[in-house]
Amino acid sequence: MSQGVHINLDELIGARFAAQRMRFAPRVSARAARGGAHASRFRGRGIDFDEVRAYQPGDDIRAMDWRVTARTGKPHTKLFHEERERPVLFAVDFSASMRFGTRVAFKHVVAAKVAAFWAWCAARHGDRIGGVVFSESGGLEIKPRAGQAGVLRMLRALADYVPTANAEPESGLRKALQHLRSVTRPGSLIVLVSDFWSWDESCESLLADLQRHSEVVAVQVADALEQQLPPPGNYAVSDGVSAVPIDTTNDALRSAYQQRYERHARSVQETMQRRAVNVISLSTHDDPFTVLSRELRMMYGR
Repeated sequence: MSQGVHINLDELIGARFAAQRMRFAPRVSARAARGGAHASRFRGRGIDFDEVRAYQPGDDIRAMDWRVTARTGKPHTKLFHEERERPVLFAVDFSASMRFGTRVAFKHVVAAKVAAFWAWCAARHGDRIGGVVFSESGGLEIKPRAGQAGVLRMLRALADYVPTANAEPESGLRKALQHLRSVTRPGSLIVLVSDFWSWDESCESLLADLQRHSEVVAVQVADALEQQLPPPGNYAVSDGVSAVPIDTTNDALRSAYQQRYERHARSVQETMQRRAVNVISLSTHDDPFTVLSRELRMMYGR
């Protein structure tokens, strides 16, 4: 089990070979050879004029349409279709609830493998890789960079990040979303990898802000013990410091425990569905590369 408790940098680098068999980027246009690796799916400052619409926070002021602004009395901006590298930003949760697992690997180890595989896939198509690794004690930002260098910076951050002990507890997920809102450029792809136990209404509001200009995908990681208690019996559960006994022979306890997880999973699914965010579900006993390959092909049709 020790192999699945700690993140192994060599293993994250090795995800490159699994990613070489995977293609999921949007289709390349005829002009792609002159620009970035693919025609981006976002509207931004670029080559082909698309439309004029009301200005939104985060829009490039260089694209302001001053004639329409003067005529309507309200700020308007020009939108373009652009070919360019796309920033792919990973928000990887290393909070206390993620540093747990009973099958094969801890959840944060699975999360790191998810980010590694996806980063290698994206880099192969010319996207720039960056993001944030976070916990209750704060986060570590990785600024987007293209190519292998960008992926390796991300992987080293995943392998080296250590949450601060005895930190004042707070929602690392909420703070990570706040940070992404301030640094994410329009047209980015944001990949949230978490168990989402700290998800709340403020997180949904931040998600809505991000989604106005970017694509968001959520990867929900779970462990079998979170979903259902073990067979009836007496168990000692430890956090590494102290242990408490749990009697799983109580049918009411077993039912309440399972219902709690089902409510949580359903709440996350409903929230993401309401925001039109794709959700990929992973368990710690799954092979993350196999699951991601299948899900990404379904999402991007490749």
